[in-house]
Amino acid sequence: MKTKIKEYRAKHNMTQLDLAKAVGVRRETISFLEKGEYNPSLKLAVKIAHQFHTTVEDLFIFEESDFQ
Repeated sequence: MKTKIKEYRAKHNMTQLDLAKAVGVRRETISFLEKGEYNPSLKLAVKIAHQFHTTVEDLFIFEESDFQ
């Protein structure tokens, strides 16, 4: 899975730490999400999307291999 988290953070002038504090996780979690090394819970995905006033589907890009 790929994400647009880094792109959205830049648009909103947020650091990884800023976003982490806003959604209640550690900065490392945001880093892992941006690298595609961690799949968020549905609750976390919604929190992040809500923070950026967008949808989960816009923020997280699912690839065919994610469903196999």
